Amino acid sequence: MPKQIEEPVLSEVARPTVAGIRSLWSSYPSANLTPAKLSSILREADAGDHYRQMELFEELEEKDAHIFSCLQTRKLSVANLDYQVLPPKSGREAAKITQFVQESLDRLELEQALIDLLDALGKGFSVLEIMWEVKQGAVAPEKLAWRHQKWFRPEETGEGFRLLSDAEPIRGEYLPPDKFIIHQYRARSGVASRGGILRVVVWMYLFKHYAVKDWVSFAEVFGMPLRLGKYPAGSSENDREVLLQAVVNLAQDAAAIIPEGMSIEFVEAAKSASVNFYEGLARFCNQEISKAVLGQTLTTENVGSGSYALGKVHQEVRHDLMEADARALSQTITTQLVRPLVEYNFGPQSSYPNFNLLTSKSEPAREKELRSRI
Repeated sequence: MPKQIEEPVLSEVARPTVAGIRSLWSSYPSANLTPAKLSSILREADAGDHYRQMELFEELEEKDAHIFSCLQTRKLSVANLDYQVLPPKSGREAAKITQFVQESLDRLELEQALIDLLDALGKGFSVLEIMWEVKQGAVAPEKLAWRHQKWFRPEETGEGFRLLSDAEPIRGEYLPPDKFIIHQYRARSGVASRGGILRVVVWMYLFKHYAVKDWVSFAEVFGMPLRLGKYPAGSSENDREVLLQAVVNLAQDAAAIIPEGMSIEFVEAAKSASVNFYEGLARFCNQEISKAVLGQTLTTENVGSGSYALGKVHQEVRHDLMEADARALSQTITTQLVRPLVEYNFGPQSSYPNFNLLTSKSEPAREKELRSRI
């Protein structure tokens, strides 16, 4: 018998608001970010309040083109994969159930949903709210809505999450069953708030942007040659004003006239190792970020001469990450979307269809392994 669907499962539970605990607006914690402020934000997250950390991580992808590029590369390598629904191991209605699941998923904007779930790579976890609908006697997801991680907090046990609300802004409310898809990525063992890649690279972000800020200030001072106007002794106040205006105009119009007897010289700034220092520090931070996100550097940066064989090894590293991400995401979709979809329409089953993202290494043996997990 199909499982009874409850009213909270059909309603919009995590509705965003303009004001209140689920506000759409950010407090922009990256503004005037210092090592002390960053440490405070990370300690808050370790204590269970990752609100500012999630806002900070969102800003990192907006403000740092290299971080955005690396994460986007890793997300799209999985989101662009084709998928299939593998039939359950047994059951009289296996073919019918599999076709129903396939058709239900095909009606969704699944590629965008996968990109949203892969936001867990950077932040540790990502949440989609399932908007169920009952139509012609069948229960199916109408859409999958992304929900900001800052609206959720981990359980004190470290397993599961609660939804923050105006009624429960601190502890949060229990999540209705079968209502949310929560995909977790653990770059390392530990709680969800410390499992994302951005937790690893945030210090490199801070150091790099200190270097870039100083680099820009250096360029403002030393990027253009000094324009030096010389006037002979006894020049009138008016002649000196004319010379000064001529020097200023050279920066704007590249043209000027001056009285006879006066001159303008261009004095180039002394060559300095400072430029190489700033650029070297920024490049070092980018390389560390590349290694953290993609596991290597040769597919993102020109770091000197490298052999073709080494390049192939680095490409394989990236492919291994794509394989691992696809397996984890397939498991999440199978257990948190496919399984309740089947139970609401066909009742509990001894085995369930498997959602499978097709990588180049997908084989029948791999399909057998996936089916054995459910």
